[in-house]
Amino acid sequence: MKDGFIRVAACTPQTRVTDIEFNCKNIVDSCIEAAEKDCSLIVFPELSITGYTCGDLFLHDAFISRAFEGLTDIAEKTAELNTVIVVGLPVSNRGKLYNCAAVISQGEILGFVPKINIPNYSEFYEMRHFTPYADDIFDLDDIPFGRLVFENSFYPEFCFACEICEDMWVPNTPSSEYAMNGAMIICNLSASDEVIGKAEYRKKLISAVSGVNNCAYIYSDCGMGESTQDLIFAGVDIICENGTILAESKRYTGKPGIIYSDIDLKKLAHERQQINTFETDETVDRIFFETEPVWELELEREFPKHPFVPAAKYDLEKRCEEIISMQAMGLATRLKHINCSKAVIGLSGGLDSTLALIVTVHAFDMLDLDRKGILAITMPGFGTTDRTKNNSLLLAERYGASIQEISIAEAVKVHFKDIGQDMDNHDVTYENGQARERTQVLMDIANKTGGIVVGTGDLSELALGWATYNGDHMSMYGVNCSIPKTLVRHLVSYEASRTEETDKDLSDVLKDIVDTPVSPELLPPTDDGKISQKTEDLVGPYELHDFFLYYFLRFSYAPSKIFRIAKIAFDGIYDEETIYKWEETFVRRFFTQQFKRSCVPDGPKVGTVCLSPRGDWRMPSDATSKIWLEDLLTVKP
Repeated sequence: MKDGFIRVAACTPQTRVTDIEFNCKNIVDSCIEAAEKDCSLIVFPELSITGYTCGDLFLHDAFISRAFEGLTDIAEKTAELNTVIVVGLPVSNRGKLYNCAAVISQGEILGFVPKINIPNYSEFYEMRHFTPYADDIFDLDDIPFGRLVFENSFYPEFCFACEICEDMWVPNTPSSEYAMNGAMIICNLSASDEVIGKAEYRKKLISAVSGVNNCAYIYSDCGMGESTQDLIFAGVDIICENGTILAESKRYTGKPGIIYSDIDLKKLAHERQQINTFETDETVDRIFFETEPVWELELEREFPKHPFVPAAKYDLEKRCEEIISMQAMGLATRLKHINCSKAVIGLSGGLDSTLALIVTVHAFDMLDLDRKGILAITMPGFGTTDRTKNNSLLLAERYGASIQEISIAEAVKVHFKDIGQDMDNHDVTYENGQARERTQVLMDIANKTGGIVVGTGDLSELALGWATYNGDHMSMYGVNCSIPKTLVRHLVSYEASRTEETDKDLSDVLKDIVDTPVSPELLPPTDDGKISQKTEDLVGPYELHDFFLYYFLRFSYAPSKIFRIAKIAFDGIYDEETIYKWEETFVRRFFTQQFKRSCVPDGPKVGTVCLSPRGDWRMPSDATSKIWLEDLLTVKP
């Protein structure tokens, strides 16, 4: 179970109502298939051994006895498999009939978990046959029976529990109790019929239960073979991890099927560890099993290249609108609090300052302030190109902001003369001297006009320390402080599409800014006037750094684990050596540049990853990266 990954499955087998021999054979065949795919846990539907739609035939003792024989037959025929199996069947215990989940491991029946909430409304009539389980726990032929949590003896994170269909649809779900008792995975054996609109609601419910309980959720549903006398079963199988759907079957195929996914148990454990309101409990029996999950899976799970950016266009547009609104609300609140109607922005023609201007425009509109109170200052220096300068001027003009051009060239030359800096020596002093001069200009204009300097630096730059200390590092309110570079690009693109019909000139300049290479423009341009200094050539691709940042901060992944999943995410885009090189750069810079993050200005948190020293991230500026670099070294290609 390297890095916490195990493979799980949800299966809808071909079923014949009451044909136990047929059903058990298909269950065994599916288990063998799953084991061959390195699956550690497979879940079958409710009453999968008999079929769900057996009606009053459940009242026949011979039928119930044969179902139990079918269970023992499944256990015997799967004894050599390295897969834990969860199947459904009716179980008679002390004169009552229970709708149960049975857990099998290496030929042994580990326990029975009876259904607690028995539906008896609308199309459901289960109380006619089954008894709701109460709190009394009693074994059945020395097999545990009741509310149970199953824990792996070798890997405690591999801990699961079962609930059955209706148990998920009630306010006080058993899964919550199981999660508080350590279950990282909830298995739901279901027989959920289809009616219009139910599928989407069910999917949201599964996602919500998984998210609330910080768990993985394996949902297995009945399908082809159940009686359609009154109901239709579509064979809905879903695997979810902490609110995110990882795998989902197609409905109405009329065929049996298995879906698989690789779930990250260590990530779930990390989530629970850091949420101090997630309480633990000891109210259920714990059953241990020794089936060892496959140690190093050949992961089949997909990892998005841009974890900060929603994949679906509709979701992305909604996210962009909300983020810009959140940033604008933060700035508007600050302006109103200090009774300020002036905002000063250094406009470079790059992505970050463009987003800062967009946000400031929205904030001014919220407060009904005159946009002329937005003082956009473009400050050409030794590396400024006509493209970025002209885009700055046009951008401010189209938004109706005040624009002022102040060249910093002569002031920087005087400063360099004072400190003995050779103009031909294009070192860090040459670059940072320009950045600090620009910040001085902005601060002094803010003082002169009674405004505040709106910061433009983003989350990716904070993580890498890619900012000049007391230069662009400083402002009076940093609106982009929790926006990663990969998301900045999408936010500006969204604004371009939003304004395309109302102001095509504005939309066009925004699109050109999106297409402009990321650069501080501190070194002289090429002979043909183009940008010579491209940030990603120096520090590495931002899409890689944002990927590293997300998993390093959000889930505290070890660098070796990040490298493992980065190879999957960026397969065919970057080779292993390139990924390793820039991840090593990320780790080194992240640790050495903490001192810059320890004194960043105020700014709004808009996502789950933030580096504010007053909120999400507390780190000593003198921490060493030794342990993390050593961990990364173990996977060096």
